[in-house]
Amino acid sequence: MFETLKNAFKVKEIRKKIFITLLLLLVYRVGCYIPVPGLDAEQFSGLFTGDSANNFLTLMSAVTGGALSQGTLFALGIGPYINASIIMQLLAVGIPALERLSKQGEEGKKKIAAYTRILTLILAIVQAIGVIINFGNQSGAINTAPFWDQTWLAYVFMAIVYTAGAMLTMWLGERITEYGVGNGISMIIFLGIISTAGQQLIIYPITGAVTGTDVVTGQTFDGVQSIVSIVIFCVLAVVIFGLIVAVDLAERRIPVQYAKQVKGRKMYGGQSTVIPIKISGSGVMPLIFAFAIISLPDLIMGLFWPNSSAYDWYSTNISGGTGPWAWAYILVLCLLIFAFSFFYAQIQFNPEDISKSIQQNGGFIPGIRPGKPTADYLKKISNRITLFGAIFLSLVAFIPSLAFSFAGQGFVNVFSTTGILIVVSVALEFDKQLQSKLMMKNYKGFLK
Repeated sequence: MFETLKNAFKVKEIRKKIFITLLLLLVYRVGCYIPVPGLDAEQFSGLFTGDSANNFLTLMSAVTGGALSQGTLFALGIGPYINASIIMQLLAVGIPALERLSKQGEEGKKKIAAYTRILTLILAIVQAIGVIINFGNQSGAINTAPFWDQTWLAYVFMAIVYTAGAMLTMWLGERITEYGVGNGISMIIFLGIISTAGQQLIIYPITGAVTGTDVVTGQTFDGVQSIVSIVIFCVLAVVIFGLIVAVDLAERRIPVQYAKQVKGRKMYGGQSTVIPIKISGSGVMPLIFAFAIISLPDLIMGLFWPNSSAYDWYSTNISGGTGPWAWAYILVLCLLIFAFSFFYAQIQFNPEDISKSIQQNGGFIPGIRPGKPTADYLKKISNRITLFGAIFLSLVAFIPSLAFSFAGQGFVNVFSTTGILIVVSVALEFDKQLQSKLMMKNYKGFLK
């Protein structure tokens, strides 16, 4: 990767794209620190601190680089756009018109992108109103006196500001994709997670007394942080990241042979290729969906009934997997991860379509008859690989937290389980994008 970066900076066009990417990411980070008038940031961040903090809200705050916990301009971050994209993917499976549109090439993608932007605006408005109303009910979270005579006017203003921040974040992501390097939305999420991890590491100096407050969770840490803990954390981080990279790059390659065909005076085919099936083809989406659904009861009770006995019992015994009913929490989470892993595998890999495409182009898998036997064979291979990927995601959901706890309780929150997968996936994708642009540049020079 470092060699790829070195070679990329030697090419003027690619170097320009990298600087544009960094500039737009800098604009995003600046927006994460712009305060919103009428909001008490300290009271707002208190909703994400202590034992009463919601796990899913903490995860979303980590994705925004702490902007949500501070209630700044980009508090909603890229969340509405991600939700809109996921909803459009699901609708494209269930609605035939959208499915046909997704197969119409570049023109169809543009129309789906336009629908996604409209849905992003609607979700941003709904989420902004929900954040302001629900968090405004908490004592001291909304301070309207210095700016507004009417409380509802302050709420409307802040909802508009948060909606505008979400749409501006989406615009920055699209500009990065168009003029920069890599997928802009992924780069923004990557930057948010790295920023959160960096902020958390700052409060743990290598030596001396540690007396500080976690910038994301608000928890206070006291005591002496030894060099041994730092070393253990670094070693575990390298090992865990290495294992995730190995699995992320692993794939099953199914050979495909194409028969020779004579058309006119030319001969076509006679080549062999492979169908790559990645072990973690669905990426981090099953984890995000699973955490979102399992955190829904905690989220609803925490926002509407924060002082109820039911919420206290749920938080103490079930939520977070720390109470006596933690086994039920872990079991349900694993089942959700398995379910969404197979669901996304079916969306991304359709054995029937691939089998039909192979047969139409005169290809076949050695030892397998074309047509339905090929589709059944691909489906069997896909299900086996998806099962292994689901087991891998289930382990990733718990193993890193347990491993980092050996280095000290303070290090557990530095990297979330979902954050690790996102960071690895985006870094690898960024490296592939740079390599492809370097290759295209070489081809252009060869053609000249």
